[in-house]
Amino acid sequence: MSDNDIAGLRKRMDGALKTLMHDFSGLRTGRASANLLDAVMVEAYGSMMHLNQVASINVPEPRLLTVQVWDKGMVKAVEKAISTANLGLNPAPDGQIVRVPIPELSQERRAELIKIAGKYAESAKVAVRNIRRDGMEHYKKMEKDGDVSKDEHHHKSDEIQKLTDEFIKKIDESLAAKEKEIMPG
Repeated sequence: MSDNDIAGLRKRMDGALKTLMHDFSGLRTGRASANLLDAVMVEAYGSMMHLNQVASINVPEPRLLTVQVWDKGMVKAVEKAISTANLGLNPAPDGQIVRVPIPELSQERRAELIKIAGKYAESAKVAVRNIRRDGMEHYKKMEKDGDVSKDEHHHKSDEIQKLTDEFIKKIDESLAAKEKEIMPG
Protein backbone atom coordinates (compact mmCIF):
# COMPACT_ATOMS: atom_id res chain seq x y z
CA MET A 1 0.00 0.00 0.00
CA SER A 2 1.53 3.28 -1.09
CA ASP A 3 0.79 6.87 -0.08
CA ASN A 4 -0.89 7.32 -3.47
CA ASP A 5 -3.57 4.61 -3.20
CA ILE A 6 -7.01 5.77 -2.05
CA ALA A 7 -6.50 4.78 1.62
CA GLY A 8 -3.10 6.49 1.62
CA LEU A 9 -4.55 9.64 0.07
CA ARG A 10 -7.37 9.66 2.65
CA LYS A 11 -4.81 9.34 5.46
CA ARG A 12 -2.75 12.23 4.07
CA MET A 13 -5.85 14.44 3.63
CA ASP A 14 -6.92 13.56 7.17
CA GLY A 15 -3.49 14.74 8.33
CA ALA A 16 -4.09 18.11 6.62
CA LEU A 17 -7.44 18.38 8.44
CA LYS A 18 -5.85 17.48 11.80
CA THR A 19 -3.19 20.15 11.26
CA LEU A 20 -5.95 22.69 10.56
CA MET A 21 -7.80 21.73 13.76
CA HIS A 22 -4.58 22.13 15.76
CA ASP A 23 -3.96 25.54 14.16
CA PHE A 24 -7.54 26.55 15.00
CA SER A 25 -7.10 25.44 18.63
CA GLY A 26 -4.36 28.05 19.06
CA LEU A 27 -6.64 30.91 17.97
CA ARG A 28 -7.89 32.74 21.03
CA THR A 29 -11.66 33.10 21.00
CA GLY A 30 -12.22 34.73 24.37
CA ARG A 31 -12.74 31.34 26.02
CA ALA A 32 -9.93 29.68 27.91
CA SER A 33 -8.29 26.69 26.25
CA ALA A 34 -5.14 24.94 27.46
CA ASN A 35 -4.02 24.78 23.80
CA LEU A 36 -3.72 28.56 23.86
CA LEU A 37 -0.33 28.23 25.56
CA ASP A 38 0.97 25.39 23.31
CA ALA A 39 3.46 27.63 21.51
CA VAL A 40 4.84 29.31 24.65
CA MET A 41 8.54 28.58 25.14
CA VAL A 42 10.16 29.01 28.57
CA GLU A 43 13.85 29.51 29.25
CA ALA A 44 14.52 26.67 31.68
CA TYR A 45 17.67 24.95 32.85
CA GLY A 46 19.80 26.63 30.19
CA SER A 47 17.59 25.84 27.20
CA MET A 48 14.22 26.72 25.67
CA MET A 49 11.41 24.32 26.61
CA HIS A 50 7.70 24.16 25.86
CA LEU A 51 5.60 25.44 28.75
CA ASN A 52 3.94 22.02 29.18
CA GLN A 53 7.40 20.56 29.94
CA VAL A 54 7.80 22.69 33.08
CA ALA A 55 4.19 23.10 34.22
CA SER A 56 0.67 21.74 33.92
CA ILE A 57 -2.05 23.92 32.40
CA ASN A 58 -5.63 23.81 33.66
CA VAL A 59 -8.89 25.55 32.77
CA PRO A 60 -10.77 26.04 36.08
CA GLU A 61 -13.17 28.64 34.61
CA PRO A 62 -14.25 29.59 31.06
CA ARG A 63 -12.13 32.76 31.18
CA LEU A 64 -9.15 31.64 33.29
CA LEU A 65 -6.13 29.41 32.79
CA THR A 66 -3.95 28.30 35.67
CA VAL A 67 -0.39 27.20 35.13
CA GLN A 68 0.91 24.95 37.93
CA VAL A 69 4.71 25.39 37.76
CA TRP A 70 6.51 22.27 39.00
CA ASP A 71 9.73 24.01 40.07
CA LYS A 72 9.18 27.04 42.32
CA GLY A 73 12.32 28.65 40.85
CA MET A 74 10.71 28.67 37.39
CA VAL A 75 7.63 30.80 38.23
CA LYS A 76 9.23 34.10 37.09
CA ALA A 77 10.48 32.52 33.83
CA VAL A 78 7.00 31.08 33.11
CA GLU A 79 5.33 34.43 33.83
CA LYS A 80 7.81 36.21 31.51
CA ALA A 81 7.36 33.61 28.74
CA ILE A 82 3.55 34.00 28.77
CA SER A 83 3.81 37.81 28.86
CA THR A 84 6.20 37.99 25.91
CA ALA A 85 4.42 35.37 23.74
CA ASN A 86 2.34 38.04 21.93
CA LEU A 87 -0.94 36.45 23.00
CA GLY A 88 -2.31 39.58 24.67
CA LEU A 89 -2.32 37.88 28.07
CA ASN A 90 -1.33 39.27 31.47
CA PRO A 91 -0.23 36.43 33.76
CA ALA A 92 -0.33 36.93 37.54
CA PRO A 93 1.85 34.72 39.75
CA ASP A 94 0.24 33.37 42.92
CA GLY A 95 2.77 31.18 44.72
CA GLN A 96 3.63 28.26 42.46
CA ILE A 97 0.57 28.90 40.27
CA VAL A 98 0.44 31.49 37.51
CA ARG A 99 -3.11 32.73 36.86
CA VAL A 100 -3.82 33.78 33.28
CA PRO A 101 -7.14 35.62 32.87
CA ILE A 102 -8.52 35.59 29.32
CA PRO A 103 -9.67 39.11 28.37
CA GLU A 104 -12.72 39.85 26.21
CA LEU A 105 -11.89 40.23 22.55
CA SER A 106 -12.48 43.50 20.71
CA GLN A 107 -14.42 43.46 17.43
CA GLU A 108 -11.20 44.37 15.57
CA ARG A 109 -9.34 41.43 17.14
CA ARG A 110 -12.22 39.07 16.32
CA ALA A 111 -12.16 40.20 12.67
CA GLU A 112 -8.38 39.69 12.61
CA LEU A 113 -8.76 36.17 14.05
CA ILE A 114 -11.36 35.31 11.40
CA LYS A 115 -8.89 36.39 8.69
CA ILE A 116 -6.18 34.21 10.26
CA ALA A 117 -8.60 31.27 10.47
CA GLY A 118 -9.39 31.79 6.77
CA LYS A 119 -5.67 31.65 5.92
CA TYR A 120 -5.28 28.42 7.91
CA ALA A 121 -8.27 26.91 6.07
CA GLU A 122 -6.88 27.98 2.69
CA SER A 123 -3.52 26.36 3.51
CA ALA A 124 -5.34 23.14 4.41
CA LYS A 125 -7.25 23.25 1.10
CA VAL A 126 -3.99 23.75 -0.81
CA ALA A 127 -2.52 20.74 1.02
CA VAL A 128 -5.57 18.61 0.12
CA ARG A 129 -5.39 19.72 -3.53
CA ASN A 130 -1.67 18.88 -3.66
CA ILE A 131 -2.44 15.40 -2.30
CA ARG A 132 -5.16 15.08 -4.98
CA ARG A 133 -2.66 16.07 -7.67
CA ASP A 134 -0.17 13.46 -6.39
CA GLY A 135 -2.85 10.76 -6.56
CA MET A 136 -4.00 11.79 -10.03
CA GLU A 137 -0.41 11.82 -11.35
CA HIS A 138 0.23 8.42 -9.76
CA TYR A 139 -2.71 6.78 -11.59
CA LYS A 140 -1.92 8.63 -14.84
CA LYS A 141 1.60 7.18 -14.71
CA MET A 142 0.25 3.71 -13.87
CA GLU A 143 -2.02 3.84 -16.95
CA LYS A 144 0.88 5.04 -19.11
CA ASP A 145 3.06 2.18 -17.80
CA GLY A 146 0.24 -0.30 -18.51
CA ASP A 147 -0.31 -1.14 -14.81
CA VAL A 148 -3.98 -0.04 -14.87
CA SER A 149 -6.55 0.22 -17.67
CA LYS A 150 -7.96 3.51 -18.93
CA ASP A 151 -11.30 2.63 -17.23
CA GLU A 152 -9.54 1.86 -13.92
CA HIS A 153 -7.61 5.15 -14.17
CA HIS A 154 -10.88 7.02 -14.82
CA HIS A 155 -12.58 5.23 -11.89
CA LYS A 156 -9.69 6.04 -9.50
CA SER A 157 -9.66 9.68 -10.66
CA ASP A 158 -13.37 9.95 -9.82
CA GLU A 159 -12.73 8.40 -6.39
CA ILE A 160 -9.88 10.82 -5.70
CA GLN A 161 -12.06 13.78 -6.74
CA LYS A 162 -14.88 12.62 -4.42
CA LEU A 163 -12.38 12.25 -1.59
CA THR A 164 -11.01 15.74 -2.29
CA ASP A 165 -14.53 17.23 -2.33
CA GLU A 166 -15.30 15.49 0.98
CA PHE A 167 -12.24 16.99 2.69
CA ILE A 168 -12.71 20.47 1.19
CA LYS A 169 -16.28 20.36 2.58
CA LYS A 170 -14.97 19.32 6.04
CA ILE A 171 -12.47 22.21 5.95
CA ASP A 172 -15.23 24.69 5.00
CA GLU A 173 -17.47 23.34 7.80
CA SER A 174 -14.63 23.59 10.33
CA LEU A 175 -13.92 27.16 9.25
CA ALA A 176 -17.60 28.12 9.56
CA ALA A 177 -17.73 26.63 13.07
CA LYS A 178 -14.54 28.46 14.09
CA GLU A 179 -15.85 31.77 12.69
CA LYS A 180 -19.06 31.29 14.70
CA GLU A 181 -16.99 30.58 17.82
CA ILE A 182 -14.87 33.72 17.26
CA MET A 183 -17.81 35.99 16.37
CA PRO A 184 -20.93 34.49 17.99
CA GLY A 185 -24.36 35.79 17.04
